[in-house]
Amino acid sequence: MTNLAGIVREALPAHENRPAIKQGDRTLTYGDLARAAGQIAARLRHGGVEPGDRVAVMTPNVAAFPVLAFGVLAAGAVVVPMNPLLKGREVAHYLGDSGARLMFAWEPAAAEAGKGAAETGTRVISVTEPDAAALRTGEPLTGWAESRDDDDAVLLYTSGTTGTPKGARLTHGGLRRNAELTARTLIATGPGDVIMGCLPLFHVFGFTCGLNAAMTSGACLTLLPRFDAAAALEMIARDRVTVFEGVPTMYSAMLHHPAREQADVSSLRVCVSGGAAMPVELLRGFEAAFGCIILEGYGLSETSPVASFNHPDKERKPGSIGTPVEGVEMRVVDPDGKDVPTGKVGEITIRGHNVMKGYWQRPEATAEAIPDGWFRTGDLARIDSDGDFYIVDRKKELIIRGGYNVYPREVEEALYEHPSVAEVAVIGIPHESLGEEVGAAVALKPGATATPEELRAFAKERVAAYKYPRHVWFVAELPKGPTGKILRRSVKPPT
Repeated sequence: MTNLAGIVREALPAHENRPAIKQGDRTLTYGDLARAAGQIAARLRHGGVEPGDRVAVMTPNVAAFPVLAFGVLAAGAVVVPMNPLLKGREVAHYLGDSGARLMFAWEPAAAEAGKGAAETGTRVISVTEPDAAALRTGEPLTGWAESRDDDDAVLLYTSGTTGTPKGARLTHGGLRRNAELTARTLIATGPGDVIMGCLPLFHVFGFTCGLNAAMTSGACLTLLPRFDAAAALEMIARDRVTVFEGVPTMYSAMLHHPAREQADVSSLRVCVSGGAAMPVELLRGFEAAFGCIILEGYGLSETSPVASFNHPDKERKPGSIGTPVEGVEMRVVDPDGKDVPTGKVGEITIRGHNVMKGYWQRPEATAEAIPDGWFRTGDLARIDSDGDFYIVDRKKELIIRGGYNVYPREVEEALYEHPSVAEVAVIGIPHESLGEEVGAAVALKPGATATPEELRAFAKERVAAYKYPRHVWFVAELPKGPTGKILRRSVKPPT
């Protein structure tokens, strides 16, 4: 069956009694998960939910998420994943825009969920147990919904970095194929693998590359409800994690944690990084300390998400996001949509099975994002002579200082080479005559010391004179999004 939930049922003949989902001392086998999803599907059908209806799921990384998500899909409805940290007004936007008629909300988030739902008239069902056991009563639905490849499976709201969050319409066929090729060609997962589930499942990276990739290969996904470096190191040892997936800040936190040297990470086979560019110094430091390789990839909510990857069977180039994955095309173009020469910077555009159908009820935004069949990402990159892509920066985060283009990531890479720097975010600061000046917010490693003057001089030696940060200030930590990605737009200079 095309329905994305079918990946659970299809695993039953070979893996029914194998662990599918683990959370602490709780384990759901593939058989348990299929029955639980079927019970949720039956509950939804009996409650009047019809194929095509939107159902919101607002939980952290607990076993309830896959139970509910696959149950919604099995009933033929569309999943609207939501961050349990959303406030009432944000909840109201998601529910109102999607037209969700029902919402499953994690009990600790129920108050804010209720505020938002009250504005839209959405019914809220509280989830009080990590595995949603109280909601799994009665017989499971036997006839799971059939779906076509291009039917909506998930309405995934973008992070809103460029405005009001929009719902990306991700299909059963696109999500299923993206998960399968991730498992088969990129991380080569199998029944003996244990994938670390610390990426939020309500985000497409964790949903596709963690949950769905595990389910398509008979692997086990072990869940960490909230990322913490010490807890992650303990879980790797306890559950014998073989595949770790995370964003660069997670790798940095584990690398610099005091317990790292004593941690048993010998089970790790491969690590996957995405969500933001991985600083080369961080990649090298982590690989040396943990004894495994990091494969960096690239994608967006709108591309299900994987678009390119450093393929394990090809030369890996630190700093590169690799080449397009199977069935996907990528180009680097100028503002007119024409290909730029090798080595020159342009905007990444993507075409393939992974690209969304469009933005929910936003035809103008869809036409702007996909004007000619190619999705305009807003990310700036260059291609080398071998066809490997290198992210330069977000189009909207480009700093223009006195008419010169300054790419924040380039300056950040230089500062990451300083031995005291743990994290850094480079931003543009309004300037009367130059338009923008370059500023850097820096978080130091535990116990490390440095001065703004020292870091300014350090960067000045490594980048052109117009690029180095004239303003450097220290912060305890940098603002991060739900996946742990550093949010440059939320970084403000000291007043």
